[in-house]
Amino acid sequence: MPSTHKKVIVRKLDRDAVQGYVAPASFVNESKLELLNTSGKLVFIDLGEIKGVYFVREFNDSESLNRKTFAARPRSEGLWVRLRFQDGEVIEGMMPNELTQLGAEGFLIIPPDTRSNTQRIFVPKAALESLAVLAVIGGPQARRRKAAAAEAQVPMFSE
Repeated sequence: MPSTHKKVIVRKLDRDAVQGYVAPASFVNESKLELLNTSGKLVFIDLGEIKGVYFVREFNDSESLNRKTFAARPRSEGLWVRLRFQDGEVIEGMMPNELTQLGAEGFLIIPPDTRSNTQRIFVPKAALESLAVLAVIGGPQARRRKAAAAEAQVPMFSE
C-alpha cells in the first residue's frame, strides 16, 4: 500500500462505520466514495449514505470527537464554521478561506481538537442541514493593516 493512501473511518447515516484507505486527492468520483477496505476490497459508497469521512491516525482508536466545539476563538487562519447534521449533531471546525479548496460534493474541515485521533473530516453536503460561518480568521484585513502602517512611516532620508 503506497503512503499516499490515508486511513479513514466512514460513518454512515444509519450509524454503521467502515474502516479503510482512500487516496486523498481523488477519493470522491461521480458522487461515490472510493474506499479500499481493511480486507483489501475496493468498495464504492454513495455520498448520500455517508455522514462523514474521518481521516484518522489509527484504526484502533475511536473516530468520535472529545470536543465538538472550540473552547475559545481558534488561532489558525481560515473560516471558523459550525456544521449542523440532518440528525441534529453539531460540530465546529476550520476550513480554508479559499474558493478553489471547496469541492462540489462536500467540505473538508479540521476539527477543534487537533491532538485527537481524527485529523480531518470530509462532510458530504447531503448530510448537512446547515453550515454557518462563525468568523473569518486572518486573511486580507490583517495584511491591509500592515500596509497602512508602512505608509504612515515618515521617510528618514531625503533625496
